[in-house]
Amino acid sequence: MSKQLKKILIIVIIVDLLIGLAFGIKKFIEKEKIKNAIIKITYKDDLSTEFLSKVKISDFIEDINGTIINDYQIDTTNIETKKINYEYINEEGIKLKQSFNLNIVDKTPPLIWLNSTYSIAVGSKDNLIQNILCGDNLDSNPNCYIEGEYDLNTVGKYSVVFKAIDKYGNESSKDFTLNVYKPSNSSSSSKSPTYKKYSDIVSEYKNKNTKIGLDLSEWQDYPDYDKLKASGVEFVILRVGGTKGREGEYFLDKSFTYNIENANRVGIPVGLYFFSYATSVDKAKENAKWLLNQIENKNYKIDLPISFDWENWSKFNQYHISFYELKNMADIFIKTVEEKGYKGMNYGSKTYLENMWMESDNTIWLAHYTSKTNYNGKYKFWQICDNAIIDGINGPVDVNIMYVN
Repeated sequence: MSKQLKKILIIVIIVDLLIGLAFGIKKFIEKEKIKNAIIKITYKDDLSTEFLSKVKISDFIEDINGTIINDYQIDTTNIETKKINYEYINEEGIKLKQSFNLNIVDKTPPLIWLNSTYSIAVGSKDNLIQNILCGDNLDSNPNCYIEGEYDLNTVGKYSVVFKAIDKYGNESSKDFTLNVYKPSNSSSSSKSPTYKKYSDIVSEYKNKNTKIGLDLSEWQDYPDYDKLKASGVEFVILRVGGTKGREGEYFLDKSFTYNIENANRVGIPVGLYFFSYATSVDKAKENAKWLLNQIENKNYKIDLPISFDWENWSKFNQYHISFYELKNMADIFIKTVEEKGYKGMNYGSKTYLENMWMESDNTIWLAHYTSKTNYNGKYKFWQICDNAIIDGINGPVDVNIMYVN
């Protein structure tokens, strides 16, 4: 090695040593700064939050001598004591790492869906507790029971209390009168059904921001789509199929193929729905996959969302699912169809959307049979009635309003 190369090598080594020394000194100074930094943080007395609440770090800090760097939304999807890590810059300009423990808890009591009076025929073999909807946001099997004396084999009115308690100790109770009655043998005269004209609904609700359409299944048999088009039907939502009960086999709606082919033929935009008896997230995903298999490689034109239609509320207690599990079922169904390029949405009536369906970002298809809905949530479709008549269909049909903007 030449003298010149030796000199260069020595210089490089010296420079590396100086850089390393400088870096070490800098790290030492930074450590000393952090070690001696002034930290003044006062946390709030209550370091707990409700399951699924939307909270940030700053929501639990009373006072801080600086600025939080990333005031992120905390994940509250598990009941747990969670260590929350964050960074902030204090008044001296020093970046500091801090943490606190947050208790994520469930304080929501079970829901008892019951009026002040509940009537049941004398001698009924029905399971009274199973018949009264008793559900919880997190507990799939809350303890539901009736306190008080009653006899289903003796006519009378009994003052009793329906109670429910979930696994986290949250309780609900509702006083009600259990009316055990003797059914009447006299035949009551039934009123003639009333119908609405589709054309009248169009006249009242059609504007630049709405489209008026129908949802159809085999109950409407085989509609005349040329007449529907001529009557001003602007879209249809078609039932693809469902299952025969909770554990039953899948079936294709007998009118589905006819409906979608003819809607496509006359140029009426199409959406779809699946009537679900799903009891788990896995089942709901299976529902979505089955539906997708019915439309795959068929060249169907589907312009509108594919809806998850779960509405088995009269048997809800028998499903042993929580409202959170139900929400997750809708979420996975929608996610599965959206992964294939379709838009998904969730169907529900006003009552159940407000009381049982937990908040989500899903597109909503609202069912509320009234002239003016007072539902406060966001919705894209409104099923306004189930008793409309229109040229091209024998019998009543559901009418829907789609909001364009």
